[in-house]
Amino acid sequence: MNANKVVLVTGGTRGIGEAIVRKFALLKYDIIFTYVKNSNKAHELKLELETKYNIKVLPIMANIANEGEINHLFKEIDAHYNHIDILVNNAGIAYDSLVEDKTKESFMHVLEVNLVGPFLMCQKVKKYMDKGSIINISSTNGIDTYYPYSMDYDSSKAGLNSITKNFAVLYAPNIRVNAVACGWVNTDMNKELDEEIIKEETEKILVKRFAEPEEIANVVAFLVSDEASYINGEIVRVDGGFYA
Repeated sequence: MNANKVVLVTGGTRGIGEAIVRKFALLKYDIIFTYVKNSNKAHELKLELETKYNIKVLPIMANIANEGEINHLFKEIDAHYNHIDILVNNAGIAYDSLVEDKTKESFMHVLEVNLVGPFLMCQKVKKYMDKGSIINISSTNGIDTYYPYSMDYDSSKAGLNSITKNFAVLYAPNIRVNAVACGWVNTDMNKELDEEIIKEETEKILVKRFAEPEEIANVVAFLVSDEASYINGEIVRVDGGFYA
């Protein structure tokens, strides 16, 4: 039996998720991560990390908007592990558009991926965790930085903050549940932004730049560590000092 701790990360092949996967590989965790489309990238990442760090890496295709696929995910995990030490709910989507162009279907899909999926993951991971830590990757959009064209995304992250606190109460004292509320991060999701918007938003950030995904991963690693053992039920802002 491998003595390494085990981390499960949703959406692990790009952006913040990939940075989190790489951080935990460096820390010698065995890693399970989900992906939706890019099988080649997932298996390239598996091979790279297993070779470099001598750990086990298990990529599993699963869309967390689909409860059936979540159930399949845990059946796959059952074949390899009987425990999980850390869950990171990272997978998320955004459909920015004019409010009048948003449909019920698109709004609900954002909620399914960003809110309902993490709820189901928190619910179903419990039987694998006698103790441990859950981190939800949230956003300051769910607290106080509102963008009407992201109204569905903002709503999903506000809900994610709420279930973070509820699961912290429910799973205390042995499982800590916290969220990381990110500000602007240099990810593919934000690379398509208009240059003028990037300039305007950067001026609102005290450190005058967007975060790198690795900086978010560093906060996640701290929050699940023994050094953060007294932090529970918190929504931790990581936004470079953004002010509205």
